[in-house]
Amino acid sequence: MPKYLLIMRGTDESNAAMMANVDEMMATTREFIEEMVKAGVLLAAEGLDDPGQGVVVDFSGEAPVVTDGPYGETKELFGGFFLLDVASKQEAVEWAKRVPAAPGSKIEVRRVPGSDEVPQVDA
Repeated sequence: MPKYLLIMRGTDESNAAMMANVDEMMATTREFIEEMVKAGVLLAAEGLDDPGQGVVVDFSGEAPVVTDGPYGETKELFGGFFLLDVASKQEAVEWAKRVPAAPGSKIEVRRVPGSDEVPQVDA
């Protein structure tokens, strides 16, 4: 079965809304994860640390440039993901529509190509 990544994206506003109700959001998210486990579709799920703790390595110039977060120019931040093993993109979308998310958040659904789809390099 194909794998799909549900990428959680948020803004400063949606992240603040989530943090205002963090206990409720965490409980609802745990229930959602349990539903995916029972359905046999969840392969992995992780949230990410505060963006202020990260860095960006930018390859725009001759040498990579490292910039500490937070990133003022970023409108949406990648906050975590769910990796699902489902039969179709539509099934992944149906799960994405059920993600407990704060208003203003977005879930990006992307298929993960199988190893047989990635060009192989001869060693």
